[in-house]
Amino acid sequence: MAAFTLAASSGHWFSALALGVTLLKCLLIPTYHSTDFEVHRNWLAITHSLPVSQWYYEATSEWTLDYPPFFAWFEFALSHIAKYFDQEMLNIHNLNYCSSKTLLFQRFSVILTDALFVYAVHECCKCIDGKKASKELTEKPKFVLSVLLLWNFGLLIVDHIHFQYNGFLSALMLLSIARLFQKRHLEGAFLFAVLLHFKHIYLYIAPAYGIYLLRSYCFTANKPDGSVRWNSFSFVRVTSLGLIVFLVSALSLGPFIVLKQLPQVFSRLFPFKRGLCHAYWAPNFWALYNALDKALSVIGLELKLLDPNQIPRASMTSGLVQQFQHTVLPSVSPLATLICTLIAILPSVFCLWFKPQGPRGFLRCLVLCALSSFMFGWHVHEKAILLAILPMSLLSVEKAGDATIFLLLSTTGHYSLFPLLFTAPELPIKILLMLLFTVYSISSLKTLFRKEKPLFNWMETVYLFGLLPLEVCCEFLFPLSPWTLKYPFIPLLLTSVYCAVGITYAWTKLYVSVLTGCLVGKTKKQ
Repeated sequence: MAAFTLAASSGHWFSALALGVTLLKCLLIPTYHSTDFEVHRNWLAITHSLPVSQWYYEATSEWTLDYPPFFAWFEFALSHIAKYFDQEMLNIHNLNYCSSKTLLFQRFSVILTDALFVYAVHECCKCIDGKKASKELTEKPKFVLSVLLLWNFGLLIVDHIHFQYNGFLSALMLLSIARLFQKRHLEGAFLFAVLLHFKHIYLYIAPAYGIYLLRSYCFTANKPDGSVRWNSFSFVRVTSLGLIVFLVSALSLGPFIVLKQLPQVFSRLFPFKRGLCHAYWAPNFWALYNALDKALSVIGLELKLLDPNQIPRASMTSGLVQQFQHTVLPSVSPLATLICTLIAILPSVFCLWFKPQGPRGFLRCLVLCALSSFMFGWHVHEKAILLAILPMSLLSVEKAGDATIFLLLSTTGHYSLFPLLFTAPELPIKILLMLLFTVYSISSLKTLFRKEKPLFNWMETVYLFGLLPLEVCCEFLFPLSPWTLKYPFIPLLLTSVYCAVGITYAWTKLYVSVLTGCLVGKTKKQ
């Protein structure tokens, strides 16, 4: 505490926060790691041992390369450092290889690349409105935002226990957002284009970028009523943006176009045969849809309205990643999820066009695009909720309403990640880290907006407290019950459905806020 006080008084509080979380990440090195650890080790081996022409065809391991080319080149670069640690990790045939040196290398590769995330957070803090700045350091919006991002619970457990590189990728997203706030539009567009070729999941938020840059950068002036002045369109600016997208895409996909392998690359990036839901249902609309179908099928069997011989044996709660048919409700196709997603994001995109509201309007649209894609997308991973939580952090320190939405979204979304860490030694770690982050988030934002109305109403408070008995039931009581062997999926189902309710509520609440602001703005102009 004394060290932190000294750092604060000397103005080095940000460095202290960054150093502190880095030390915590180092302490997490020996913890459990998921199959994603082997995924990335295998990608190191593929990119190091094989020519480019074989990267997207290699299938010795089930964990084939399914990220865009820039990430493949990232693994290629890492592999040339990895060879100095343990050459055996780069052998394609060494499946599930994990020596102590391999573990240290992969863990530290995540920790060190997080340096970009620290820089991105620092840049984002410059974009925060300082009107609510307090004399107390811990009550300053920039300090609160720094903690919410640097010490984000989701990133800590997904990257530094479960194992992935989300911090590095999120850094590109946050840095791109910061550049748009700073009116460095071409830099922001460049960073986002690069990000898309690192991980294509960020296509979720591409509509927000496209519309914002077209409306607020390519059109240089508005009419007095705020509508677009069509004759202000800048051909030079749109050409500059197009050139950036073209050059980045050419650098990424060009080699595979020359090799005539683009269809193979896309087949790896978009594997629609994997099914509607991941092995663990992401807490979205389809989780509620699946649960309703399951409930209706059980009721139908009890009332003898359904023939048990005609019900598919492949249960949607079996934990398998596969295609399946719903029992009672209509089965969902990839096209249906795409249509639902487009319908869900359209209102936010229209608001961004007709009532831009500057970078903050763009940021709200971005969060809505991320959440809408999470809610209705095909084969959504539970970790994708971080795409909405992280940018929502920036809004949470400026308006009380946004703080409420952030707290509901982050608390529910973070808890939905608990099933990723299912080993006993990690149980106290995830509970403690979750509690620390949640308590800090709520207390700091309540302090920041203490002069305004309470952040939560009674219903929201009851819902959030409901996570406590849910955790006790899933982690402590259910394993001791006689249902464990017969219904092993129950804890996952309960977690997914309960969290889906909270995330759906947060998504709806944010949408109401954005649409209301859009309509009020139009009314005032009239």
